[in-house]
Amino acid sequence: MATPKLSPVSPLRRDDTPRAQPPSSAVLRVQDASAAEAYERYLRLPELSALREPGRFPGWAGEALVTPALQALEVTFRLASLALSDPRGYASRRELARRLECLAAREVELAAALCEGDLGAPLAELSASGGVLPRERSASEVWQLPGSAAAVVCQPSEASLLPRLAAWDKSETLAARITYAIEGQMQGCAFTLGLGEPNFAGKPVLEYDRVVRPHELHALKPKPEPEPRSGYRNRENETLFTMYQILESWLCAASQLLARLNERIEARNWEAAASDCWILERVWKLLADVEDLHLLMDPDDFLRLKSQLAIRAAPGSDASFCFRSRALLHVANTTRDLKKRVPWVLGVEVDPNGGPRVQEAAMRLYHSRRRGEGEEAGKVELLQAFQAVEAGVRRFFFAYRQLVAAVMGTAEASGNRALFVPAEGMDPLAQMFLEPPYYPSLDAAKTFLADYWVQQMAGASAPSRPS
Repeated sequence: MATPKLSPVSPLRRDDTPRAQPPSSAVLRVQDASAAEAYERYLRLPELSALREPGRFPGWAGEALVTPALQALEVTFRLASLALSDPRGYASRRELARRLECLAAREVELAAALCEGDLGAPLAELSASGGVLPRERSASEVWQLPGSAAAVVCQPSEASLLPRLAAWDKSETLAARITYAIEGQMQGCAFTLGLGEPNFAGKPVLEYDRVVRPHELHALKPKPEPEPRSGYRNRENETLFTMYQILESWLCAASQLLARLNERIEARNWEAAASDCWILERVWKLLADVEDLHLLMDPDDFLRLKSQLAIRAAPGSDASFCFRSRALLHVANTTRDLKKRVPWVLGVEVDPNGGPRVQEAAMRLYHSRRRGEGEEAGKVELLQAFQAVEAGVRRFFFAYRQLVAAVMGTAEASGNRALFVPAEGMDPLAQMFLEPPYYPSLDAAKTFLADYWVQQMAGASAPSRPS
């Protein structure tokens, strides 16, 4: 049966009829280079970037993608240690521990998704030692696989903080839940992480200490210098520092993920590209979860630290602390540039006169009975994932503005400025909320498709006239 012809309620313009183009999204840029450099020095980002330089493992294609994700997970273990060892009586230790447990579980889920199908990672085979326990690895365990008489040696990480958290009475429950999350999420991978998880399948273990370099990673801590006059040591300094190292590590992973996503789109590997796009959407949600940890910081200590670090939403400069991150701006801009890939996915060229060529191609794809077959396989999922990522980006920045108001006050959020100043005078965060949709052709195609089905249902339910 032939596919019925779509008849939008609003007539489409002819391709040769010029029409005004919608305003394009402004490219996010660092407006205050000195503030961005101070941000990078504070977080020791040059040293952190040096720990994940690619090329240390020839033949491992996923090195640049997996390494920062696992480093973010390891820094999360450090933040859990800081939270549970905080001596302040007014600290939100219990809720922060719950949040960090959930955050670590989400990070493990994303890391496992990135490791699926990765066959080039540096691994330690369990049977390589022949059942001999090396003296220099005190954490190694000897055990037998079910149905086999041969003994194998499981060599977990020696430098990671997770095994230490498992041995501490304050954090053993948290660590146990994380290790079982690792065991469950890594089921679809060819290897496991080697962080103390049971490894019931007896899979090869990632050489975690060589990849993540926990000793060097945990050496990148803030210097706990007391205030010159009062001698007060602000504990929130370590918390803020560690939170943003997690954020920057995931931004590095997102940047590499976007590069792989664009390569797969270029190669017309639609299904793999859609998978990467869904992972990217979850990364944006994870970034919002990291930012939400601000809510559990003590107001007085944080605002005291804020005045020292000059975290301020000044109207004449970058509106928010997040816009000092070059990595965040790069990932946000690259994510928004995915809209330029829609014509390539649909197999059409953009009409220079502003006609609905892309919109019509999207409508045909959405309505086609063979949309999941042949060359069309994966296209609809990829387009859906594009718009899901757009929602994730907008959700992140909208939530960030609300977070700034909750943590620093509404004066810092400057929530009403967008109503009274021209667009060019707004701060970058306010401009983002007034941007048009990233995918107007997909939006219009769905609008007309919905109208089409309304008409079809109305026609089917109308009473037939008597003959």
